[in-house]
Formats: sequence, structure tokens, C-alpha cells
Amino acid sequence: MKVLLTGAAGFIGMHVALRLLERGDEVVGLDNLNNYYDVRLKEARLARLTPLAGFRFVKMGVEDRDGMAALFAAERFDRVVHLAAQAGVRYSLQNPNAYIDANIVGFMNILEGCRHSKVAHLVYASSSSVYGGNEKMPFSEADSVDHPVSIYAATKKANELMAHTYSHLYGLPTTGLRFFTVYGPWGRPDMALFLFTKAMIEGRPIDVFNHGQMQRDFTYVDDIVEGVIRTLDRAAEPDAAFDAQSPHPGHSRAPYRVFNIGNQGPVLLMDFISAIENALGITAEKNLLPMQPGDVPATYADVSELTAWTGFAPAMPIGEGVSRFVRWYRDYYKV
Repeated sequence: MKVLLTGAAGFIGMHVALRLLERGDEVVGLDNLNNYYDVRLKEARLARLTPLAGFRFVKMGVEDRDGMAALFAAERFDRVVHLAAQAGVRYSLQNPNAYIDANIVGFMNILEGCRHSKVAHLVYASSSSVYGGNEKMPFSEADSVDHPVSIYAATKKANELMAHTYSHLYGLPTTGLRFFTVYGPWGRPDMALFLFTKAMIEGRPIDVFNHGQMQRDFTYVDDIVEGVIRTLDRAAEPDAAFDAQSPHPGHSRAPYRVFNIGNQGPVLLMDFISAIENALGITAEKNLLPMQPGDVPATYADVSELTAWTGFAPAMPIGEGVSRFVRWYRDYYKV
């Protein structure tokens, strides 16, 4: 297949690109290489991809309406994996306009490109953040996601609504994947595992929010990639059993689906820190702090719908996943 992969220089994007290329797909990787975090890390990820047969890089932001329209018209993609976004919950409190530009305007450009060039399937990144104020565990695609607690979460919910509209109006098959706290080698420097590892190696204390009582369904990047590939290969279809009198939020009469991808078990933040301490052989000095605005106390994925659709469920043990990240970090930064 010829696949457009947005966010190709990102953490998840690089891993997805490698898998697509390994199996012989042609990948056009798009990224704007913005400076939300260290551009050198993005360039290093990209350097792993550019020598590989079948990969081409386009430097562009998805919010570039004319540029995206021209790209779709010229390339005639078979399928699209849309991972580009302004990421991060806490940064959305500081710069909300960046989220509207990348996550709303950019997604509109993706949908329009897919519509006009007759793309066979769009798979896009949503987020566990859409569950917001919902405290019913585990989170299910059947649950309401009408109470976001950050503008980041609101943009991801908006993406799901926009995708459904295009699936309904134009028959565009769309699949949204609600990622649950992705971690692993080549991860983002603004996320807890990276921040904690760096601080502990440098002998600095770590900031532990909600006094360590946070819980997250940490999901290893290889499991995320597997979910992306399997859903990409099975395009969304109309649900013949859809009941409009009692509509399921993740199903539709249109070719539209939404799935959780998580490890099926929340891990207490203090236990996550213990796994890092074990992998590093360092005991962390901890600054216990209150909950941050926009955060939620816990996430927990029900992945039964994903498993029924693809036959796959994430299962990486947290200790092994953290150890793999630490080995990568020490090697990459030579520490």
C-alpha cells in the first residue's frame, strides 16, 4: 500500500513507519519538526527512516491547507495513518491555540484530503484523555466522553466527531484509536518516564503529582504499533446491529469505529517509579505535589472491542517495558 503517515518523526510515528516499511509498504512521512521538544531527537528518529527503501519525507504542518490539498492530489494515497498533533495535556493550558491549529484545523485538512482522493481507510490517533471526568473503570468505548478536562482532550473528542461526520456524509472509513499513556524507546521528553529517568541519572529530585496516587494504564509502544497496523488492515465498516434508539458511541451505521488501546491494568505512579528505580539502580528523591489542572487521577482501558475486531490485546509487563526504555536512554545519551 501507499500510506501517508503524519507525525512520522514523532515517537509513535517512527515506530509505525518502521513496521510499515518492513512489510513492504510505501510510506510518505510528513512532519513539521516543531520545537515543542528537542528537535534533535525528532531528527534522529527521522535519520532511522530516510535511508530505508520505500520512505520519503515531506516537511509540512497538517494545518497547511493548500499544501495538504496538493499533497493528497499528487500522491493518491491508499490509506492514511494520522498521528500528527499538538500533544501534551499540561502544555494545552499554556498555548491552547496551538491545539486548535494542529488538532482541529489540521484534522479538517486530513479529512478533506481523504475525501477528495478516495482514501480507502483513515486511522487516526485519539486519546484516553477524552474520558475526562468519567470515573467509571475500566473506560469503555460505550461510555460517555462529554466531560473533557483539558483543551487537548476536547480536540481529540472533536476529531472523533469530525471523523464520524465524514464517515456518514461521504462513506469514508475512519477508525479512531484512543491511546493510553504510551511509553518505550525513543519516547517523548515531556512524558513522565523520560523526565524521571533523566532527573534520576542527573541526581535531581522528581516531581510526583497527586502525591503519587495517580494511576495510569501504561502501554508499550510496540503494542500500540501492533494495534495501529491491525486496525489499518481492517477498514471500519457500518455496524449492521447499530441501534439508533440506544446508540453506541463507538459504532455507527456509517463506516466508523473507535477503539481503546491500553495495557488493561492501571499502575500506581509510585509502582511505576519503583520500576524505573530498579532498572536504573537508583533511588529517586521525590517531591510530592498536588494534582495538576487538566490531569485525571486514573486511566484504565477496556480493550475487549479491539480484541474482538483484531484478535489483539496489549500485554507488555511494566518492568520489562521500563527496562527497555532505560537501556535505550543510556545508549542514546551515552550515560
